[in-house]
Amino acid sequence: MLRRDPAGVAAALERRGLARAAEAVEAVAERDRERREALGRVNDLKALRNRVSREIGEARRRGGDAAAAIARMREVGTEIGELDAVVAAADAWIAERLAFIPNLPSTRVPAGGEGENRIVRSWGAPPTFRFEPRPHWELGESLGILDLPAGVRVSGSGFFVLRGRGAALQRGLINWMIGLHTAGHGYTELRVPYLVREETMTGTGQLPKFADESYVTRRDGLWLIPTAEVPVTNLHRGEILPGASLPRKYVAYSPCFRREAGAAGKDTRGMLRVHQFDKVELVRFERPESGARALEELTGEAGRVLELLGLTYRVVLLAAGDLGFSAALTYDLEVWAPGVRKWLEVSSCSTFTDFQARRANIRFRETQGAGTQFVHTLNGSALALPRLMVALLETGQQEDGSVRLPAVLGRVLGFSEIGPGG
Repeated sequence: MLRRDPAGVAAALERRGLARAAEAVEAVAERDRERREALGRVNDLKALRNRVSREIGEARRRGGDAAAAIARMREVGTEIGELDAVVAAADAWIAERLAFIPNLPSTRVPAGGEGENRIVRSWGAPPTFRFEPRPHWELGESLGILDLPAGVRVSGSGFFVLRGRGAALQRGLINWMIGLHTAGHGYTELRVPYLVREETMTGTGQLPKFADESYVTRRDGLWLIPTAEVPVTNLHRGEILPGASLPRKYVAYSPCFRREAGAAGKDTRGMLRVHQFDKVELVRFERPESGARALEELTGEAGRVLELLGLTYRVVLLAAGDLGFSAALTYDLEVWAPGVRKWLEVSSCSTFTDFQARRANIRFRETQGAGTQFVHTLNGSALALPRLMVALLETGQQEDGSVRLPAVLGRVLGFSEIGPGG
């Protein structure tokens, strides 16, 4: 694409707000031109060497002197070696630069940054109270279900402990959401590793760009996953899938680990922004022509969770400058939390087109003997905790300090209210 339309690529990256995009694209294109020139020269020299080698063989069979030709071919061999090194260095340089270039935004994505995000639809109305609603950290402490000091003692800032019915609520939510997506939406449940290799993080786009945002083990070089999207998408890394097996739809629960570097002071109180949290993730592998429809479907499935819980939410189309690194188009689902008086993101539903599939080499073949195509990958949180719990606690709070839970959860949990003592 850089070779075919460098100006178009640069323009798309500029929509993302990428500084000096044209310069970066041109640098890669120029190095690619140098690589191809060197490769062309190598091929010419190898063809010459093959031809002269045959001539040398014929000369020797006739008893002729081939010393000059042999000496020349030694020089050609040296030149080929030098050019091969040029090509290898260019390949490495280009691969390194391309790894830092994000996906190109869909033409449907509005230009600009966070201020240009568009609300495309909403569901429900913010609840009203006859009293001043309290934030979840006050509710959780008074009910004995949220222990922030214990999290700090054990692990430091950005961690928390849930107790009693708080812990049961989170466990029940996870089980209920997985059941909804498997039985109601046709997903296959997976249980995945929480530590992955560097190439696994690279395949989905977390590395190398966001190394500072991630945790890594020093001894083994394994990375703690920031989302189940990483291991689930890489299940098919390097594979060619049968076309008849698409779409593939997976749901997985996992804890998520994020350093949140640079997030100091941004919604850090309570459970709003933490280093470890739980999430149920949806991942889909689709044919290219099905990707757009699949994104709408996946977003609806995430929204269905909020609707069944009776929580007010809105769907936001992200502008180009607010897109994640690998995403071509993203809908954020934001739920209203009356205690903190904020819309909280509980899901990002994205299509990555073939961006991740190219990095991870995930293809499909329609029929035996047909050519291969890259799949389109999509994912969405359905949903992320603990912000979902924040919205549930703050929405369900009663004047006496207790919390009333949605009826659908009462049937799952065996209790429909959380009172003092958790």
